[in-house]
Amino acid sequence: MSENRPLNDAEARAALDWYRAVGVDFAVGDEPVDRFAASAAPSRARPIPAPEAPVAATATPAAAPIAISLTSDPTETTALAAAAQTLDELRDVMNAYEGCLLKKRATQLVFADGNPEAEIMLVGEGPGEQEDLQGKPFVGRAGQLLDRMLSAIGLDRSKVYIANMVPWRPPGNRDPSPEEMALCTPFLLRQVELVAPKFLVTLGNVPTKSLFQTQNGITRMRGQWRDLKINSHQTRALATLHPAYLLRTPASKALAWRDMLSLKQAIGE
Repeated sequence: MSENRPLNDAEARAALDWYRAVGVDFAVGDEPVDRFAASAAPSRARPIPAPEAPVAATATPAAAPIAISLTSDPTETTALAAAAQTLDELRDVMNAYEGCLLKKRATQLVFADGNPEAEIMLVGEGPGEQEDLQGKPFVGRAGQLLDRMLSAIGLDRSKVYIANMVPWRPPGNRDPSPEEMALCTPFLLRQVELVAPKFLVTLGNVPTKSLFQTQNGITRMRGQWRDLKINSHQTRALATLHPAYLLRTPASKALAWRDMLSLKQAIGE
């Protein structure tokens, strides 16, 4: 085992970067705890509790535990989203909303990028670290790959509109929880309705399952076109693989390329 020594500046910064990447954003104690010393200490026998005295029949019953709701009711975000008449109003509503715990840990709202007048809308899962810092979706490595995918079929961000299922970064880039999805989905649905794209492309498992209303995974759903009605808007939707997945599994890029060609053909038609 390596010698226990204080970390130098570079090592300390690397450790903090790692903690931040996995979602650790606060300490649980003021002083460090030596877990090795604690585990080596002899365990103490627990005293046997004395038998409890019988409770009198007239005793007042214990109060039931109070259920604490961690977030607001999804009907609130549905009403807030429906009241927004423009994308700017929707952005303001989302900035003011405090009911989702994701917002309390995120740096800022990641609303959208691209052209709100575009006929093509792309929907991802949620912001990553770079998106959280810059306030725009798909600006990290996955975003750079997405730009290359779009360029290969003659598109760029001036010809598409990009948003995410959740607008605040989940800690450690994990998938949004069902509760977080329930709260944030009304905002995304209203965004789709206001943009009114002719074509909608879901990137990855989370938006595909949510918008296609399916339990099938993205590997089974990719390449499929569906007619979707999102609030009052009717659109054609295509599921494809998330660029982050393609970075981890380069062999799957051929499948994504087929999907891009299918999108190009649909645009031409």
